[in-house]
Amino acid sequence: MRQRQRRTFARLLGSLVLVAGAGLASVGASAAPAAAGTPRPLGQIVPAPASVSPGGTPYTIASGTSIRVAKGSAEAQRIGTYLAGVLRPSTGYALPVTSAAGNDGIRLLLGAHDDGLGDEGYRLTSARGSVTITANEPAGLFHGVQTLRQLLPANVEKKTKQSGPWQIAGGTIKDSPRYAYRGAMIDVSRHFFTVDQVKRYVDQLALYKINELHLHLSDDQGWRIAIDSWPRLATYGGQTQVGGGKGGYYTKADYRAILAYASSRYMEVVPEIDTPGHSNAALASYAELNCNGVAPPLYTGTSVGFSSLCVPKDVTYKFFDDVVREVAALTPGRYVHIGGDEAESTSKQDYATFMDKAQPVVGKYGKTVMAWHQITEATPVEGAVAQYWGTLGNEPEVAAAAQAGTRLVMSPANRSYLDMKYDAKSPLGTNWAGYVEVDKSYSWDPDTFVKGVPAEAVLGVEAPIWSETLSTSSQIEYMAFPRLQGIAEIGWSPQSTHDWATYKVRLAQQGPRMTALGINFYRSPVVPWV
Repeated sequence: MRQRQRRTFARLLGSLVLVAGAGLASVGASAAPAAAGTPRPLGQIVPAPASVSPGGTPYTIASGTSIRVAKGSAEAQRIGTYLAGVLRPSTGYALPVTSAAGNDGIRLLLGAHDDGLGDEGYRLTSARGSVTITANEPAGLFHGVQTLRQLLPANVEKKTKQSGPWQIAGGTIKDSPRYAYRGAMIDVSRHFFTVDQVKRYVDQLALYKINELHLHLSDDQGWRIAIDSWPRLATYGGQTQVGGGKGGYYTKADYRAILAYASSRYMEVVPEIDTPGHSNAALASYAELNCNGVAPPLYTGTSVGFSSLCVPKDVTYKFFDDVVREVAALTPGRYVHIGGDEAESTSKQDYATFMDKAQPVVGKYGKTVMAWHQITEATPVEGAVAQYWGTLGNEPEVAAAAQAGTRLVMSPANRSYLDMKYDAKSPLGTNWAGYVEVDKSYSWDPDTFVKGVPAEAVLGVEAPIWSETLSTSSQIEYMAFPRLQGIAEIGWSPQSTHDWATYKVRLAQQGPRMTALGINFYRSPVVPWV
């Protein structure tokens, strides 16, 4: 998951003082924007839709437009209210959300009864009198709304009144995702990020149809969630971070607030408690978790592989059971991620023993095990999901586990790790997996990246961002965008649509939208920014 050879702490800390505004990099040749008053071509969005049939008269949002939802549908009402909240500031229109019958306006309809759409797909039809989004389930309706946003001019994202026209090109989009799991991870352990900062990232992810938010809640540098049965984990183990800052942790109310906000964006939260390694914050909080009974000091550096829970001790499993029980009780999502990477201070036998005892605990509390792909060096339980973070794609143990039924989430570090430097001049990030420019991040196929893995074993993709060098939202954004959009497209769009030459033009058109949203993105020279 992370490099075995870290930069020295001094060099990493030095990078943090560089301004996040380093996003003002040189730009490549410009992609021509649409002429004033001309709607964006129907398929020019990210991720690329599965099917686009352009044609007919555009629909124009005007002062008399209503957002119509089916009577009695609380979810459609909520999505309509969300859409109105996006559109009202920039258009200046009232855009009432109504369940009154009518064939005009923006129509959000549930119950499409279309097997081809699944749970997350949608159909968007734009014509002179209306733009209609239909879906089988609320998640599909919400994703359709994200498409509607992108079909409008970028200034629609601004919080002050802008000039129109607010047109949506005529035609039909029929769209559904390639993979069920399309995730992004934020590391709140190396540097702590507040509830509001996480919510900001959630909103940015939602625009690109990400549906899984992986929270890395514990590591050597900090424990970030309150556990009633082991309170010092948060109050002591959460009080610092890389570089010695004050750290922080989420109360249970804070965590519930993140869960609720993510859910409102149809995003499932995957909490991670990293074990048996990456555990110094826990070991420092409770001496009995150490084999020698002595608590180590809190850690603010960036080395890895030096910590381990004491596998032979019974108290280790009481601790693990209590933590999983409390986290699972808070979390409505399907998964609990138990880490499992870089356990270099745990013997191979102890690692296998720990995983054999830990995995059933997750099942005991009604959740599915997720872990980094090192779990395939032990014995994954039935139904377990391994998250691949390698760079070579030739790990026989991963292929064997996949062939035996273990599902994979693909996060190759040299493609999808958003904390990798773009190039040698990048002021933030690390480069242990190499430099990862925007085109490299986009140019890979999850189904074929690891030799011997059957395509049906690939559950989806995830873009992790590790925070050793990142301590502000602006810095997170600079490293995440615009690579995040590429991972989102790999996860959503059919493989047949994946083509860098056409994608980079669509990506370039996201520049004004990100600017309107206040996202501090990297202006890569390989993208012909508008």
